[in-house]
Amino acid sequence: MDGSALSGLRINGSVVIPLTELVVRATKSSGPGGQHVNTSSTRVEVVWNVRTSSALTDTQRFRALTMLATRVDSEGNIRVVASDTRSQRQNRNLAEERLAEMVRRSLVVPKVRRRTKPTRSSVENRLTEKKRRAGKKRDRRSQGDD
Repeated sequence: MDGSALSGLRINGSVVIPLTELVVRATKSSGPGGQHVNTSSTRVEVVWNVRTSSALTDTQRFRALTMLATRVDSEGNIRVVASDTRSQRQNRNLAEERLAEMVRRSLVVPKVRRRTKPTRSSVENRLTEKKRRAGKKRDRRSQGDD
């Protein structure tokens, strides 16, 4: 998925984050890579403000803020970092994909579980198994003939 599409960062069928709302910073990466790491700004940080975004409805915004509460800072920003590769472009795409996936998961509304009545056969099976176990335990007890 290429996050640099003209329309923006696609989250799902109805939500697209405009690229103007994303703040992208490239900094020097840490870790392995020898001298290349010391000279290249390949670590990419993508910041998106959930509170001020025009991409979300009020309901979606509330859901995202609730579900991502541990990832949102005091100003309402979500920060995603990628430094997996030595390419700034690949790291930017990875960071945008991670942000999209995170927001996509937060917007999924779980189905409400409707309680159902157990079937007659399941009730009968449960009671039959219960009687069998009780009989087995009864047979283990001493008969008092000793």
